[in-house]
Amino acid sequence: MKKNALFAMTAGLLFTTGIAIGQDQKPAASPAASTTAQIASGATVTINYAQPSVKGRTIGKDLEPLPGKVWRTGANEASVFETDKDITVQGQKLPAGKYGFFTLSGDGEWTIIFNKTWKQWGAFEYKEADDVLRVKAPVAKAPAFSEKLTITADPNGEVSLLWGDNKVDFKVE
Repeated sequence: MKKNALFAMTAGLLFTTGIAIGQDQKPAASPAASTTAQIASGATVTINYAQPSVKGRTIGKDLEPLPGKVWRTGANEASVFETDKDITVQGQKLPAGKYGFFTLSGDGEWTIIFNKTWKQWGAFEYKEADDVLRVKAPVAKAPAFSEKLTITADPNGEVSLLWGDNKVDFKVE
């Protein structure tokens, strides 16, 4: 009798655990994303970031990037820009390596920031003194509204940030 009771309890526990494990997980609010391109110089450029969603909010007012504040260019941990060879960004040298990838929005242009501290949560630990390179890039109206932050890189070295109505392009070579 004790064996039957023990068996029934064990079977019930396994059944309940199986149901809990089998339930669908909620999708992440800001899922991980990545873009990679091998550019003409032979360097491979990779950007890892998390994709926040606009969800009816106003970018620059109640959603990052906020004027005058450094943004992690994504959500969750700081976005990471990595190149396996020395490159130029907007004509300025950037050594091979891994960088925290930040932006600072402004009127008509954004500042693209490559920071030596790539492993950090958001921009809370960001220190301007750790910047390796800052370049300016024009901001234009995106061809279509981008609900999720989307970053692309192509073999021509064109990197594009699409966020809401904003499109920011910069060149890597």
